[in-house]
Amino acid sequence: MSGLASILGWGAYIPIYRIESAEIARVHTKGGEKAPVQRKSVPGPDEDSLTMAYEAAKNALKRARIDPRLVEALYIGSESPPYAVKPSATIIAEALGFSRKLFGIDMEFACKAGTTAMISVVGLVNSGIINYGMAIGTDTAQGRPGDELEYTAAAGAAAFLISKTRKDAAATIEHVVSYVTDTPDFWRREGEKFPMHTFRFTGEPAYFHHIENAAKLLMEETGLKPSDFNHVVFHQPNVKFPQRMGAMLGFKPEQMKFGLLSNEIGNTYAAASLMGLTNVLDNAKPGERILVVSFGSGAGSDALSIVVEDGIEERKGFAMPTSYYLNRYKLVDYAVYLKYKRFILR
Repeated sequence: MSGLASILGWGAYIPIYRIESAEIARVHTKGGEKAPVQRKSVPGPDEDSLTMAYEAAKNALKRARIDPRLVEALYIGSESPPYAVKPSATIIAEALGFSRKLFGIDMEFACKAGTTAMISVVGLVNSGIINYGMAIGTDTAQGRPGDELEYTAAAGAAAFLISKTRKDAAATIEHVVSYVTDTPDFWRREGEKFPMHTFRFTGEPAYFHHIENAAKLLMEETGLKPSDFNHVVFHQPNVKFPQRMGAMLGFKPEQMKFGLLSNEIGNTYAAASLMGLTNVLDNAKPGERILVVSFGSGAGSDALSIVVEDGIEERKGFAMPTSYYLNRYKLVDYAVYLKYKRFILR
């Protein structure tokens, strides 16, 4: 079986709480703001990027059906770890019972940290250094109250158990590429609570330039074209950007049907494109091909080509699908949202 590595298990987690964009607009603009998403997820008062990563990882392990002590790498991509100095990887590995002989790494690259973690684990597996590894993208994204980011900065996690290529896998990762430039569209200095952004850089020189070039590089190197993919997932800071990106690259709306989730949960940052992938895998059929292209401010994009294998049908039912977390939610008002986000004291 050709390919770089296999996906044995996948899993997602989304907090139960949501706030409608209309509620945020009511407070700041008396409803005059045109919302980029319908609603976004909000972490509960006892949730952070670490707890969400743990929940997503449990679902991935259930589908992988392996002894957790065989997992020898855990790479976590996030820009909102609960500790400034203390890795999340060691805590999650301990809680899940992973091997003590472990490559445990916390990674940062804004919203593409999750796919970078995944590619890093694929490299360890493909090189023969380890047999099994896990990659997680997780974030409780921050947006200053009243800033444009507040409408979309959300919370969630997605996890993938990676192995050497095998016939009973859910999918095979066949090719990966990465494309980066020094584009200062978004940043947060040490000690500052909220990120800053150069709004005029957000679209063309940042999001669209990097995703377009990463996707084109992958298709050039593989000889594939848009029609060869059954599903496509782009980083999704809102609804409009990925839809426009798909049209620019020649993809049809039906190819994005399962991978575009931001209208329901907002931008989950390092988990955004990977959570789209979990929902695609929940609905994909053997033989289908998936394109995933992330984007991280600063700036760069990872692109992955993935082929669905026969083993996916059995593994789907071993854990809750992403749709379960999408459909179970409770709306909160702006005051409760501020409390849960710890913007005001309890």
